[in-house]
Amino acid sequence: MRKMCLAFAVSAVLLLGAGGMSSAGEIKIGAGAAPTENVLKPVREAFEKATGDRLTIISSGPKNALIDLQKGNVDAASAGLTFDDWMGLMKKEGAEVKDPAAFQQVTIGKDSIVVLLQKDNPVGKLTKEQLKGIFTGKIQNWKEVGGKDMQIIVVWGKLIPGTNSLFVKNMLDGEAAAKEVLDATTAEDVRQNVAANPEAIGIGPAAVVDSTVKSPETPEISRPIILLTKGKPSPAVQKLIDFVGGEGKKYIKQ
Repeated sequence: MRKMCLAFAVSAVLLLGAGGMSSAGEIKIGAGAAPTENVLKPVREAFEKATGDRLTIISSGPKNALIDLQKGNVDAASAGLTFDDWMGLMKKEGAEVKDPAAFQQVTIGKDSIVVLLQKDNPVGKLTKEQLKGIFTGKIQNWKEVGGKDMQIIVVWGKLIPGTNSLFVKNMLDGEAAAKEVLDATTAEDVRQNVAANPEAIGIGPAAVVDSTVKSPETPEISRPIILLTKGKPSPAVQKLIDFVGGEGKKYIKQ
């Protein structure tokens, strides 16, 4: 009799444990810089508190995010690109999507791309022509644009191709960025490198601007932020989409 009671108690504990685990889950989102900094990071804490689900952000860039989605390694992929531009980027990167119709998209925000300078850089305004000169390597000293007599260091993020391609298209008129750059990875890494170097300049989503860097007045560049799922969003991903479009708006800077 005592053994039966013990077995019953163990079973009850296991059932309670299983029920507890099933009440919360993990949502994995592969993402580029724009959704990571502008949408996903800002809403994560509030979303997790409101739903009990854990939001895991894998900031691997648009290409890797979509590859992971196709493989089933993430629940959704997000980037600061239109769908057509995203497909074009995949083709350019040698990872062409064979069946674009398999994906559903939803716009979850808007991103403004800004120029980043170290906080003590006296330059407060840069024209399109000046930016084009700086980022293509034709302007190499800050005194040429009203700054101090020091060499310009261009910081370029390897994992923010969506940000880079839009900037190149709109500000550089399609010309390639300078070859002599300080390599960085994510938008946050770009910010850190700019903050650490008085001579540096970089680009990134507006959300990365903090007290260590500043954003001078420049022509505006913005883009939509979309989220892709393979087929219909899962209930968990739909919960995130609904949160971002509702309560989450107050945490998002656009």
